[in-house]
Amino acid sequence: MRFGPVLRKMRKGAGMSQESMANELHMSISNISRLETDKYELKAVDLIRWCKVTNNPDVLMALYAGAEVVNQLQPITQLITGTILFLGGV
Repeated sequence: MRFGPVLRKMRKGAGMSQESMANELHMSISNISRLETDKYELKAVDLIRWCKVTNNPDVLMALYAGAEVVNQLQPITQLITGTILFLGGV
């Protein structure tokens, strides 16, 4: 799976620049760029921190469930939220 497009979409959706993301994650701007272009291997800990910084825990849930998250983050959020509500909450 290519994570770069997902990471970029989450960052932009949070209204963050690559520079602000780099500051939050204590990384260089070039590493942020490499992650978003799949030129750098994404570590699980970095994915978790990225999701926290951009307020996207739903992406982790979708990845865990095996859902495709590359093209549309919002519909997946609605699907997961709807599923959780259907199951009576968490």
